[in-house]
Amino acid sequence: MEAESQLVDRWRSLLTSYNAVAAQLERALQDAHSLTLSDFETLDRLTTRECDKRRMQDLAAAMYLSQSALSRTVARLEKSGLVRRTHCEDDRRGVFVELTEAGLRRHAEARRTQIAVLTEHLTAAGQVAAG
Repeated sequence: MEAESQLVDRWRSLLTSYNAVAAQLERALQDAHSLTLSDFETLDRLTTRECDKRRMQDLAAAMYLSQSALSRTVARLEKSGLVRRTHCEDDRRGVFVELTEAGLRRHAEARRTQIAVLTEHLTAAGQVAAG
């Protein structure tokens, strides 16, 4: 019973830490770059691929967003000129998302903000090993 209680306490501590960092990151990204955390995460996932575009369904599977939430996020990013949607040549039902030049620039700027927030919160809490 004690082990279960400790496990639940650790889980709650992890959630509390995540929520605190995510809230700070959300505020910083919104204030400095007019991006939500979901916007940034979408741009970030598009920059970590070997290719310049990614299928919507693959992007949704890699993220914490539902398909409909991702679709709304992509629509917002597309309206801002940061991504564009294209259809798959072989399967017209398949939709790709790709970064625009403006999206690459905005991501690079926002990435510095992300790293600053993560450095402040995670290294201060001793959660990132020095090295």
